[in-house]
Amino acid sequence: MGLHPLEFSECYLDSPAFREKIKAHEAELDKTGRFIKELYKDGKNLINATKQLSLAQKKFAQCLGEFKFEYIGDDKTDDEKCIGEFFFSPDIFICARMRNITETLMKPLEKFRKDQLGSAKAERKRYEKETEKYYSSLEKLLNMSAKKKEPQLQEADMAVEVMRQHFQVSSLEYVCKLQEIQERKKFECVEPMLAFFQTVFTFYHQGYELAKDFDHYKKALQINIQNTRSRFEGTRSEVFELMKRIKDSPQEYRQTSPISSEGYLYVQEKRPPPFGSSWVKRYSTFVKEQKILHMKTFDQRSGGKLGETESVTIKSCVRKTTDTLDRRFCLDIEITDRPITVLTVQALSEDDHRFWMHAMGGKEPVRQSFTSASNSSMKTILCVFIFTGINDQGLYRVVGVSSKVQKLLSFMIVDEKSCEIDLAASEDWDVKTITSALKLYLRSLPEPLMTYELYKEFIVPAKSATPESRVQAIHCLVHKLPERNRLVLSLVTKHLAKVAANSKQNLMTVANLGVVFGPTLMRPQEETVAAIMDLKFQNIVVEILIEQHEKICGDAPSSSPSLAATPLSAPTRQSKSLSRQNRPLAVYNPQVLDIQTGMRDQSALSAVSSGKHHKELYVTLMKAKAVYPCEAEHDSELSFQVGAIFHDVTLSREPGWLEGVLEGKRGLIPENYVEIL
Repeated sequence: MGLHPLEFSECYLDSPAFREKIKAHEAELDKTGRFIKELYKDGKNLINATKQLSLAQKKFAQCLGEFKFEYIGDDKTDDEKCIGEFFFSPDIFICARMRNITETLMKPLEKFRKDQLGSAKAERKRYEKETEKYYSSLEKLLNMSAKKKEPQLQEADMAVEVMRQHFQVSSLEYVCKLQEIQERKKFECVEPMLAFFQTVFTFYHQGYELAKDFDHYKKALQINIQNTRSRFEGTRSEVFELMKRIKDSPQEYRQTSPISSEGYLYVQEKRPPPFGSSWVKRYSTFVKEQKILHMKTFDQRSGGKLGETESVTIKSCVRKTTDTLDRRFCLDIEITDRPITVLTVQALSEDDHRFWMHAMGGKEPVRQSFTSASNSSMKTILCVFIFTGINDQGLYRVVGVSSKVQKLLSFMIVDEKSCEIDLAASEDWDVKTITSALKLYLRSLPEPLMTYELYKEFIVPAKSATPESRVQAIHCLVHKLPERNRLVLSLVTKHLAKVAANSKQNLMTVANLGVVFGPTLMRPQEETVAAIMDLKFQNIVVEILIEQHEKICGDAPSSSPSLAATPLSAPTRQSKSLSRQNRPLAVYNPQVLDIQTGMRDQSALSAVSSGKHHKELYVTLMKAKAVYPCEAEHDSELSFQVGAIFHDVTLSREPGWLEGVLEGKRGLIPENYVEIL
């Protein structure tokens, strides 16, 4: 599990768990700062200490190998995995002659450390300062006597409200800054290293051979970086938009649950006479079904240390008037476990007081609003597919005129004869208008085509399955959809497959269509930062639907595959120095299959000695004998000596490799190291 997403709605709740998440993000940024400082220091040693060049290179490589990028969310994308593995291959730099290190590596990394990490520290100080000011003023306000004059109370309330707004704005901006830097470092730290390594190869005597080994991974990494940057820009705009909406109406986005309610309460702790009583701030969670109130002591100003949790079962909740207690926003809670004992608690404000009264069964309910959306006629979607212009550049990416799109959409929904309209014959309905109307229609449905219920199930295989099991899992999930949804989804994916087939003309590849239709065909019911981080996995699901639409939208699967029984991820290995026998590269990356098509064809032609057996390997399991010794360079490969016998040999999905069993262990075998028996 990586770093937890920082939800903007949690800024208003300011729970202990939220503070722990912030601490984890801050620790990760501190680790990044220390890493860049150490890297900068080691780089200068490489320039100034030529006599110690070899030792400094090893230290530099070790520093890279020990660093690891943390990610936000449940799992990494294939791009993030590839970028992360960029730091786990230090062996190619140990013997490289370091040149141009200052301009290509040191200055960009130092600039990132000073500008980005420095701004995060400044935001952190401002956030801690606002925290201290707000909670100090809040306690003063809550200790104020209710017998004071109303103007004095109102003035104090207004002052605390202003401080609360400043604190919440500071919290929102700090959370946004933390997550922005966490995502930004994935390309701003990696890009200088990539540029530096490229210059190293130019001045290396054997650079041609080394660059050739590194070339395919360099291309893959460039694509991964570009994909990560593109997702960052899209995610950043979504996050800022969500932050703006929450800033405008924070109460609407307050985290609520049908199971429990949570927030801060000041609990009165009574002491024996003559000591009176004291008020202790506790983070409270009320489980509605069991009527259990869990309270834990927590103070943000004392280092955020958590106290012990106390749990009580609530029998009733009664509003406490100022006649009996000189404090506002108070509640009397009768406890089932201790019939005689009455627990007195104080909420933070009038709104918070109503919230707790409603949660615990009080008399002042929280207003609720309910909006219902009518189901649109699904037959109108059939009209949108009947048009020409499938070769237009930027199809579905270029947006039509808003007024025309709205007119066409309303006409299709209202007019029952809309399916008889010839969209291709009318000059009013150009290609951009029709495609925009289709996207708007799908996004405006009360529930997405792939339903809220199955959203998380669709995301799971995109995160943790192999390419084959992803298709199987999504195949099963599609046939769990309602009949009408599955029919329309089949029409949409079939049409998008035709669009992708003409990508040379319209420039809309499967990946581009996944970006456009990912949030259109599926979306979560609740809009959160975590949901925005899952956009990349939505795109992967839609890409699979387009590429495998005939299989997925065809017949129902015979059985439901178990994701737990499949490998969690497909291994992505980078190239290493080859032995004299021209050992084939063990590279597999589903993201760049199109780029590697030509390379695969050459690998297949080079394996002449074993190519005649390919057809047999698909049909049945074979035996093979080692003709060369081999030392494994990856956990998934097998080490063996000459004469070793392999059982259950099959053709691997990676070009130039076989899979077989040796001494009870199954792994990869170089195809030109063995002969089939």
